[in-house]
Amino acid sequence: MTERIRCTVGPESVRMLELGHPWLIADAWTKKWPKGRAGALAELVDDRGRLLATALLDPGERVVARVLEFGPMELDRGWLNRRLEQALRLRRNHLDLTGSTAYRLVNGEGDGLPGLTVDRYGDYLMVQIYCEGWRPHLPLIVQGLQQIFSPAGVYEKTRPRNTRELEAVSDSKSYGRLLAGQPASPRLAVQENGLTFLVTLEQGLNTGLFLDQRENRRDLMGRVKGKRVLNLFAYTAAFSVAAAAAGATLVTSVDASPGYTAWGRENFGANRLNPKRHEFIVGDCFQVLQELAAAGKTYDIVLMDPPSFSTTAKSRFTTRGGTSDLVAAALPLLPSGGLLITSSNHQKVEVPDYLKELRRGALKGGAELRVIACNGQSGDFPYPVTFPEGRYLKYVISVRS
Repeated sequence: MTERIRCTVGPESVRMLELGHPWLIADAWTKKWPKGRAGALAELVDDRGRLLATALLDPGERVVARVLEFGPMELDRGWLNRRLEQALRLRRNHLDLTGSTAYRLVNGEGDGLPGLTVDRYGDYLMVQIYCEGWRPHLPLIVQGLQQIFSPAGVYEKTRPRNTRELEAVSDSKSYGRLLAGQPASPRLAVQENGLTFLVTLEQGLNTGLFLDQRENRRDLMGRVKGKRVLNLFAYTAAFSVAAAAAGATLVTSVDASPGYTAWGRENFGANRLNPKRHEFIVGDCFQVLQELAAAGKTYDIVLMDPPSFSTTAKSRFTTRGGTSDLVAAALPLLPSGGLLITSSNHQKVEVPDYLKELRRGALKGGAELRVIACNGQSGDFPYPVTFPEGRYLKYVISVRS
C-alpha cells in the first residue's frame, strides 16, 4: 500500500489546482506539510479540508508534488495500466506514425503521468524519470509496459542534475541501464519517416535522435529538393539525412563534436546516402559561419537547432542573446528568398520572446525575415491546455525578403 499523507495548500495553489495545473510549487504552506518520502501520495486539500487532488510527492524539490488525479485515487496496477492504454490510444487514433518505429509513447503531464516519459525505439522502450516520486513505483511501471507493449527490453535513461557540465563528455558515458528483457545492440537501427537512424540506449545523456522533431523533419523533406542546405549544430545529422534523402543537392552539416559528426556519417550510410557527396565540418558554428561567409558560400536553406546551452573552446551559446547573434551571423549566407529555420527547446523562453530574438538577429544582420510557419513538437508530445509549460519547442520557418 502506497504511503499517503494529507497536505493543506495555500490560496494561490488552490487557484492553480482549480485551473487544472498539474504542478504544486514549494512555498510557505508546503514547508508545514507532514514528512513524507518521495513516491508517497499527497492528498491536497484547502484550508477547509476539501480534497482538490491526489499528487505524487517529491519533497525537497521546487515542484514538490505532481497531480495524478483531480480527486481520490489509488496508485496501483489498474490505474497505471489505464493511463498507459489511454496514451497508446491517442497515438493510434490521432497520429500518423507510418514509417516510424521511434516516437514517444508517454509524455508526462500530457498523458496524465507527470514527470514520467516513455519512448519507443524499435522493439525497445526507454523510461525517463523527471520526478523522483516515480522511483519507488518503477517496478510497477515496468510491469505495465511489459504487459501492454511486450517490448524486447525496457531501459531507463537517468538524468543527472549537472547536465551542462557533462555535455562535453556525455557521449562517452553510460546513463542508460536495462531494467527488463534482453539488451539492445550498441547501435540500434530505428525508423523515422521511412528513414533509418542509429541510436544508443546506454551511452550518453541522449540516444542520438530527438524524437520531438519528427514532424518537423518530415516538413523539411517537402522543402529541400534541388536546394543547398546548411545544418548548424547538426548533432548526429538527423535533419541532414532527411534533407539529403529528400533530394537536396548539397547538405553541409556543422557540429563541434567529432564523435557526433562520425555518428552522422553512419546515419548517412545507414540510408545508402553517400556522405562524400555532402559536407561535414567539425568546428564552432560561429567560427564556421564566418569562414563560409568569407569564402562566398550561400545556401537556399539555413537550419539551426542549437542546445539551450553549449560551450566550445571558442564561444559560449545560450538561447537568450545567443540566438540573435547566431541569426545575424547566418544571414550573409542566405540570399533573398532563402529559408531560415530556427529551433529551440528552451522551456523558459516562450514564443513571443523567441520571436524577439529573431527580430534582433534580423536587425543586426540588416535583413527582413517573414515568418511562414511556427511549429512545435510532434503530436506524440501532447500537453494539457492547463499546462502551457508543456509547449516548449519552437520551430520557426522564415523567408528572407
